[in-house]
Amino acid sequence: MAKPETRDIFRSERTRLDVTVLVFSGASIMCVASAIDPLRAANRIAGETLFDFRLVTVSGDPAVTTCGLPIAVGGKFDPAASTDMIVVVAGFGTQGYATAGLLQGLRRAARSARACGGVEAGTWLVARAGLLEGRAATTHWEDMEDFAAAFPGTDVRPDRYVIDGPVFTCGGASPTFDLMLHLIRSRLGMAVALDVASVFIYDQARAATDAQPLVSLGRLDGYDPRLAQAIRLMEAHVDRPLTVSAIARRTGVTARTLESVFRGSIGETPGAYYLRLRLTAARKLVVDTRIPMADIAARTGFSSAAAFSRAFSRSFKRPPTALRRN
Repeated sequence: MAKPETRDIFRSERTRLDVTVLVFSGASIMCVASAIDPLRAANRIAGETLFDFRLVTVSGDPAVTTCGLPIAVGGKFDPAASTDMIVVVAGFGTQGYATAGLLQGLRRAARSARACGGVEAGTWLVARAGLLEGRAATTHWEDMEDFAAAFPGTDVRPDRYVIDGPVFTCGGASPTFDLMLHLIRSRLGMAVALDVASVFIYDQARAATDAQPLVSLGRLDGYDPRLAQAIRLMEAHVDRPLTVSAIARRTGVTARTLESVFRGSIGETPGAYYLRLRLTAARKLVVDTRIPMADIAARTGFSSAAAFSRAFSRSFKRPPTALRRN
């Protein structure tokens, strides 16, 4: 993949990213969900809107997905509207959608956006707009040969997703989820990306350059196995937290080594990650249940409701009672 350009969105940056998702009838509902649901979950975990996404269609009418379910949208695609990221999601029927007006609009929008790309057959529309000329790209494996023949100026690769400068392309629903996790990890850190993956019990993270048909061993594959073991211990002892020394002993390393593993893989100390994991569990109970705060404090390993409230307020910028009211 090419070196990032100055408007790169895949870098550490805790500012709001405006995302426009242009959906076409004939797209897979899984592709749409994979594009927006990880962003929605990241906002919930962060406690603020760091990804402000809006779904649009060319006409402003709902897009009908391949399973027959319509996707409600927020309006028409406006090439002049300000946005940071444009995601074109399409499936069957892209030939009929590639009008001169649409392609011109995509080119105009891409000039002002920080990133633009296609999901599954949306890659064809991005390519027909001339945005993939001289760049690397991918599309769904079924269309790979036809796509390469249609766009000889594009370096077509069998990868799950490809990021080349301000342009990205994805092979399908699962690679789109991988891409969005990569976006979240790049901007907000590995710890938040792991939390998002956990929301969906998503354990199939793969490298972008993996060939599309290959299956991964899990979302922690490629990381130090001691990290996975330590995190599983933490997850199993949310109500009665273990000390970092105890986790290290059970993992077969010293506390100093465990801290080095966490800092190298996640960018946090084991203690900081453990606390955030417990507070994330607590936040779900605060928002999704009517369990008393004292019981939530006990379930997530805090010595008292007061200690829980102080830690919660420091992490989420408001006390748990206020969050529940809202």
